[in-house]
Amino acid sequence: MLRKPLRAALIAVAALLPALAVGPVLVSTAPPAAAATTPVRVMPLGDSITGSPGCWRAVLWNRLQSTGYPDVDFVGTLGPQGCGVPYDGDNEGHGGYLVTNVANQNLLPGWLAATHPDVVLMHFGTNDVWSNIAPATILAAYSKLVDQMRASNPATTVLVAKIIPMNPSSCPECGQRVVALNSAIDGWAAGKTTTASPVVVVDQWTGFDTATDTYDGVHPNAAGDQKMSDRWYPALTAALRRATPTPTTSPTGGPSPTDSPTPTPTPTGTPGGCAATYRTAGQWPGGFQGEVTVANTGTAPTSGWTVRFTLPDGQRITQAWGAELTQDGTSVTARDAGWNGVLAPAAQTSWGFLASGTPIMVPLTCTAG
Repeated sequence: MLRKPLRAALIAVAALLPALAVGPVLVSTAPPAAAATTPVRVMPLGDSITGSPGCWRAVLWNRLQSTGYPDVDFVGTLGPQGCGVPYDGDNEGHGGYLVTNVANQNLLPGWLAATHPDVVLMHFGTNDVWSNIAPATILAAYSKLVDQMRASNPATTVLVAKIIPMNPSSCPECGQRVVALNSAIDGWAAGKTTTASPVVVVDQWTGFDTATDTYDGVHPNAAGDQKMSDRWYPALTAALRRATPTPTTSPTGGPSPTDSPTPTPTPTGTPGGCAATYRTAGQWPGGFQGEVTVANTGTAPTSGWTVRFTLPDGQRITQAWGAELTQDGTSVTARDAGWNGVLAPAAQTSWGFLASGTPIMVPLTCTAG
């Protein structure tokens, strides 16, 4: 008599079992697994100073690890060559290479395709200086490499070194050639940088002594490696903070995506004034390096500037950077290079040149556009 009711009850209980099994999964409060942090890929790029063995990389990498930057991956198609300590030694430091040859032969795109860097540390040009290649030609190679980096990764951050000094016994002129190249790098970088892909100059030259910081007048010893690492570190850590993704939040209080940007008003006021001052930045037998600072002394931005002065008879300017310069006999005219022509009130810019003879002590005239 009880068989049918009992059977019905068992069927009802069995029907409930799948729901009971699913229930705990649906209300689970276990936290999701944390997403792994993607390392920032950093390419050291250059010649033997970077890669043979380039132990500043070992010093730098270990400092990053010990100061809260563990998610860094040094990348390159070349491996470490031994520095006595464990480190991530991948790099693109090709001993004996000229940056102009790397650009002319289109070697960089293949290295980029194999490594996909987010940040590039570039100390390149020592062999070009040794080969007496003009700074303008070296900077043109820099520009081509940066363009290739951006083609590979539009958000590449490029840290470009003012290269360390040179004083090899076989090239007494190399020291001054380095000065000429380094003096042009700031202006080049200012014209090449973008918001998406900044070009940052790292001064490896100042304070570096070939007598105490190299073993041959060219390549850094342990003291030089430490100095190079110390110069790279603040610029690289800033780049790492920029390259590391951060959570995004919805903007508050700002314009909606459909709002039109407010037009920038046209500056009004009196035309910008202009003043130019000169200093001798370096001197050697038969020549010197001059630096001219142009300042806006007016109340409105300049649209350009022109500096004029007269050299003593027989002196010639052999090279200039940061300005478009012409010389007619003893008369010299220097106009802004475009990227440095617009100066806000009280702002200033500098340009430089190399010339034969002795340093000048002549008045300069400056006209604002």
